Amino acid sequence: MSTRHHVVFAPSGLSVTVDEGTTVLDAARQAGADLDSTCGGRGLCGRCQVVPSVGSFSKWQVESTADSLTGWTSTEEDYTGRRPILDGQRLGCAAQVRGDVVVEIPAASQVHKQVVRKSVDVGDIEIDPLVRLHYIELPKAELGAELGGLSEQIATALYSDYDVTMTHIDVNVLPLIAHAAKRGDNAITVAVRHGRDVCAVYPGYVDRAFGVAVDVGSTTVAGHLVDLGTGEVVATHGVMNPQIRFGDDLMSRVSYVMMNPGGEIELTRSIRSALDAMVGELVAEAADTVETLRPIDRASVLDMTIVGNPIMHHVILGIDPTPLGQAPFLLATDSAVITRAADLEIDAPFASTYLLPCIAGHVGADTAGAILAEGPHRSEALQLLVDVGTNAEIVFGNSEHVLAASSPTGPAFEGAQISAGMRATAGAIERVRIDRDTLEPRVKVIGSDLWSDDPDLAEETRQLDIAGICGSGIIEVMGELYLAGLIDVDGTVRSDGPDKTSRVFPDGRTFSYRLFGDSDDPAENINVTQDDVRAIQLAKAALRAGIDLLCEHAGKTDPNEIGSVRLAGAFGAHIDPLYAKVLGLVPDVPVDKVASVGNAAGAGAVRALVSAAQRAEIEATVRNVEKIETATEPRFQELFVNAMGFPHTSEPTPNLSTETDLPVAQARAEGAGARQRTGRRRRPL
Repeated sequence: MSTRHHVVFAPSGLSVTVDEGTTVLDAARQAGADLDSTCGGRGLCGRCQVVPSVGSFSKWQVESTADSLTGWTSTEEDYTGRRPILDGQRLGCAAQVRGDVVVEIPAASQVHKQVVRKSVDVGDIEIDPLVRLHYIELPKAELGAELGGLSEQIATALYSDYDVTMTHIDVNVLPLIAHAAKRGDNAITVAVRHGRDVCAVYPGYVDRAFGVAVDVGSTTVAGHLVDLGTGEVVATHGVMNPQIRFGDDLMSRVSYVMMNPGGEIELTRSIRSALDAMVGELVAEAADTVETLRPIDRASVLDMTIVGNPIMHHVILGIDPTPLGQAPFLLATDSAVITRAADLEIDAPFASTYLLPCIAGHVGADTAGAILAEGPHRSEALQLLVDVGTNAEIVFGNSEHVLAASSPTGPAFEGAQISAGMRATAGAIERVRIDRDTLEPRVKVIGSDLWSDDPDLAEETRQLDIAGICGSGIIEVMGELYLAGLIDVDGTVRSDGPDKTSRVFPDGRTFSYRLFGDSDDPAENINVTQDDVRAIQLAKAALRAGIDLLCEHAGKTDPNEIGSVRLAGAFGAHIDPLYAKVLGLVPDVPVDKVASVGNAAGAGAVRALVSAAQRAEIEATVRNVEKIETATEPRFQELFVNAMGFPHTSEPTPNLSTETDLPVAQARAEGAGARQRTGRRRRPL
């Protein structure tokens, strides 16, 4: 009878009694401990590294010594895998048990490891991908041997080596098995989806599998190539949404479909083409920069997740979006959708595609992704989450109750409808400051770290075409003009401006402000016009009215009750929280509670890509979100009118008044509407 020993795995505390000579990896499998391996214990992947502990562990009544495991093995000596064996660590597949032992499984060796990714901030989540790689060595075929078919051999090996019961093998994989086995000298790597379905096969040992997470916005499309085993974002790529040629905003694209038979086919074709090209760009970038045993190509992509607003969601799936263009804004489905990438005309032969669930007719899978990333449903404190874009999505609530709405802000925040507006590209003005005494501006442009009053700016930016203002610059210049007393509370460029500075000049029946340039011809300079101010007022009033409506429905109208405000989206990520408050984009919470959180929708897509639990969480969460339809709410119009002023027409801003110096509204002579000079109200000391 063989000698048996007690093995304890830290930090979980799981334990098992095994026969002497059992590998640590096999012991971990018997104990249910979280120890990674993709090569089936053949010493190829280096993922099963463990740290043997030495000492007396009274907690588990184990005396663990240096001799509790076998010494350094030839497998470890000959190991040449991509992941080096760290000092003090052993390969769990090589080290054998020969005494009671406590073994630590480091975080990097855990299957469900906690990982923080770069490029998109998704926080710490447990990696639990739906697709995993398994290395298999098939038996050599000999005449007369009864081995069964190749798929049956794969099923047998998966069960014996990994305790995986295969129930299905994709029909497009079957023709590839024999060729892969021949090229790999009977060694292959198979990808298993949902722990049961073989969805890909490669010759030899493959150490990494990848997925793509995509956020399809009205204006931009952002994609991330992610290592499914580690959660690491290895490549990121963004492009303009090609549907812009059919209209800047969603409703104009729906109108295009209504007015042009077959228009929905054009919309679908254009976005699918962009998604296919994005996958190609991502794998090409990763192929040049990421170290793998098998070159990265489209066949390396095994899973995809997509988020987008309801119209983008429907168009990607080839569903007519026109029911979303008019009340009652009916979705074809509000459930998550799973399909093959090939069915969406995306060349990723082994990839499945998961579209996160929509919430309501104007609150889509992108909002679901943002909720998953920022977690209002996981928070005790009230959270206001705002995805600022062409169509703003708003989420408000906590673990007890979450509400969501959409507000039609239009494309003004992103530069459209602004006379000098432009996309956030090199040369665009992104930061603005106006001196309160001289009323002279300073600007900073994308592509340079220097402000415009730096004498070296001209030389540094001589290759840049400073031609306009992008979204963050538009927010800041409006805020600065208001704080400098050049724009009044009602959004009027003040008539006494020319008396204060030559930068304010008559422009038809109104006034404009010369922000950049010194040409005698005003048209050659970058100016802020009265129409620009009005466009921003309309956009910000629509956004703020939607926020105030949700707060009213939640019965939480006191800004001080809000625990945090999170500005999301490609544009929201660049908004200075103070200027968001100055313009009245958000309620008057303390400025330190307002933060830009980046592309939350994209972060949610990454979460859903690397974790089956995250998919289940968001599917359950969206069912309990209360949907508020701003288009049919009788209070929306009144709230919209009240939100037109800077920061707000009727709401006081006691917190903001302590954070910056607010101007006093220009006085009007009784009955004449004449304008007078402004004083300034100082913040309390």
